[in-house]
Amino acid sequence: MKRIIPCLDVMNGRTVKGINFTNMRDAGNIVELAARYSADGADELVFLDITASADRRATMPVWVERVAATIDIPFIVGGGVSCEKDVETLLLRGADKVSVNSAALDDPNLINRLVRNFGNERVVVAIDACQEEGVWRVYSKGGQTRTDRELFEWAAEVEARGGGEILFTSMDHDGTNRGFACDALARLSETVGIPVIASGGAGALSDFYDAFALGHAAAALAAGIFHDGHTTIREVKEYLINKGVEISWT
Repeated sequence: MKRIIPCLDVMNGRTVKGINFTNMRDAGNIVELAARYSADGADELVFLDITASADRRATMPVWVERVAATIDIPFIVGGGVSCEKDVETLLLRGADKVSVNSAALDDPNLINRLVRNFGNERVVVAIDACQEEGVWRVYSKGGQTRTDRELFEWAAEVEARGGGEILFTSMDHDGTNRGFACDALARLSETVGIPVIASGGAGALSDFYDAFALGHAAAALAAGIFHDGHTTIREVKEYLINKGVEISWT
């Protein structure tokens, strides 16, 4: 079953949305949006504290706790996760899975340790990348810091270290409403054998279909298209079912 996943990018306790990881604008109350998406049939919810790594702090547990108390769907939380204690705290506050990004780039062995301590089903590795002269370059710290990592090599290492899923965001497509990076998604899906979540660029119903049919993603994540009321999760699912995509319906 393919999954539809709304995302809450959180800054200072509010949901925000930007374009290409910049020009953030307010998009609503985190708890109200979480409740709406849970009721509307989301398969999972992603919560990313987008400034935590750059601010050198962990995700605010109180925000996580408030959202977890509101929803009854699997809950993925990321932002500033740098050690086993951070993961333990988030799981105790209601997260079902934890997403790690910058800290894993700094210390890839963190992935191994998290998998060993919590199981690969709880470990999602987020990868933010943009295309530079034909190469997909990986960034850390919420898209602020360019690394020497290449997308597909890093994804293969993530799988080798036991990561359970990859959340791939194309920085080039983020917030543009011009569709997912389907070519990169397809190559990622060929490179690794673990689920790949597509993120960045959803602007129309057809974009979700393309993420699955062309990009072979296991799930499609979106934010602005839902926050701004351009469509609903149920409308996306109805469209995909009519297109023959196997997707859950509750």
